[in-house]
Order: sequence, then C-alpha cells, then structure tokens
Amino acid sequence: MAEVLSQQEIDQLLNNIKGGADQNSGGSSEREAVPYDFRLPNRISKNQLRTLRNIHENFAEGLSSFLMTKLQSIININVISVDQIYYSEYVLSVSNPACLFLFDVKGSDIKAILELSTELAFTLIDRLLGGNGKGTKQAKVVTPIEQKVLMVFVERVMQELKKAWGIIGYYDFNLERFESDIDFAQITSQSESVLIISFELFIGEQAFLMNLCFATYAFDTILSKLSTQNFSTIRPAKYQGTTAKNILMTHLRGTDLKVQVEFGRAVISLKELMELKKGDVIMMRKKVGEEINISVEEKKFFLGQPGVMNGHKAVKITKRLEQIE
Repeated sequence: MAEVLSQQEIDQLLNNIKGGADQNSGGSSEREAVPYDFRLPNRISKNQLRTLRNIHENFAEGLSSFLMTKLQSIININVISVDQIYYSEYVLSVSNPACLFLFDVKGSDIKAILELSTELAFTLIDRLLGGNGKGTKQAKVVTPIEQKVLMVFVERVMQELKKAWGIIGYYDFNLERFESDIDFAQITSQSESVLIISFELFIGEQAFLMNLCFATYAFDTILSKLSTQNFSTIRPAKYQGTTAKNILMTHLRGTDLKVQVEFGRAVISLKELMELKKGDVIMMRKKVGEEINISVEEKKFFLGQPGVMNGHKAVKITKRLEQIE
C-alpha cells in the first residue's frame, strides 16, 4: 500500500518548489559553479563597462544626427553589446573580405579597429554618391575610390569618438589605414583580450552592423580615470565643476541674432520708383517722434526712438513688447 503524505509534508514540498530548492537525499543543495578563465582576467569591471556603454551611446547619438543630415534619411544607431573577448575570437568572427579602418588614440598605446559590414559600406557609398542605397555589386572588395568616399563617414566617426570620450580626457583619434583582410590588422596578440562595442545601424528600414574593437592591454590609464571620476552625469572634462545652466548661458551669449529696425512704410508707384534720384524724399506714414518697430529674427520685440550717438546712427529702446508678434 502506498504511503500517504501528511499535510505538513505536502506543505514542506510546496515551499521547496516555490523557493526553487532542489532537495536531495542528504537534505543539502548544491550551487552551480561559475567557470573562471584564469588566462583571461577581465580587465574592465562591470561598472566600467556600463560607463563605456553610456559614452558610446552618446557617440551613437551624435553620429546618427550627422548621417541624418548627410543622407537625408531616418537614421537610428543603437549600442547592442559591450563585451570582452579574446582577439583570436574576434578575428574568427570577421568576414573576408572585410571593411576595416585601423586607428589609434593619440597620447596612448591604444590601437583599435572600426569594422563596417560590407553591406553597410556599399549602402553608405551608394547613398553618399546620390543613390538610394539599393544598388547591387558583385565584388565584395572595397576599391580605393570607394574608400575615399567612405572617408567622409569614417572621419566623422573619429570626431564623434573624440567628442564622446571628452568626459574621460582629451584624446585624438587618428586614422591609420584601410584593410580588407583581418590577418593584416594585428592590433594585439591572439591571446590578449579586446573590448568589442557592437552597434546596430538603421538606415530607413534596413539594419546593418558596425563594430569598434579596442585592444585592452593599454587601457590602464583609461580605466583609472573611469574608476576615479564621477560619471553620474555624462559631461565633457572641460565642463566639470559647472552647472548645465552656466554651460547653456555661455553658448547663448555667443549666439548671433539678426536685429532689424523699421523706420516707416510708404507706398509709391512703379513710375515714381523708377524716377527716384539722390536727394529725393519719401514720405513715411509714421509721424516725427513716433516709436518705431525693432525686430529680432523677424519677430517684433521692442519699440524705440531713432537718433545719433557718438556720430553714429542709433536706436534707443523705449519699450519691450509683451505680445511678441
């Protein structure tokens, strides 16, 4: 006859199931071991990876704005992963032929690769030359002429990286050369780790992949800054210690605006206009001493009185308009 469980035993089994515990015959549970590769210790911590992700999300935003203006199309760039792997693993993942641009970070020993998928490369070339991005090409090798066309995009990538990395310090990104074979783009040894930042780039409804590969053996100075600086707000280093309001006001004070003064209006015939000569007087509808309109960027902001100051024609602002037209 089968043994009947008591209510207490049934409750205990249900509690173990809800808690996710796996009870064995000895009454103890074992935790799954997490493998650790001693040959490849993680140079970059999870917090630093999150900071690097934020930095390159800013980079992606700036680059998408440039492409939107350049290609006159809807562009969206997303960071899909930030990871550390062996350089040998990265080499195996690169197609052949490839579209690789090698660059380095001035003032450091960091070397890196900008990898564009061949589909992205040829779509950008077609778009930059005025096409619709749907052209077909049998050969997958990027020719020297096509490389020159792509330089418009690649140089902007270098500029946006410099801008995004501004929160860490002042770094210049120098483009070295183009490579179509990953075997000739040796930025580090096969057994070393690299930092891979993968992007998904949407041009309209088409999706493409782009990767940044950084050799991490020379990342020590970068990592020390990532550890010591506060990155709660992503802000370039030159703006540290100031507020967002001060930054905005500094830029606003340097903004040029067009100011126009309307002294009056008059209606004359075409015949009178053709017969006008130097010394003629045109009667305006405004009376002497009446306030005149002062516009800023085509909008009426003030009223004023014309006059002379230090030998120069001038207008004195007498009133600010409450309802801006």
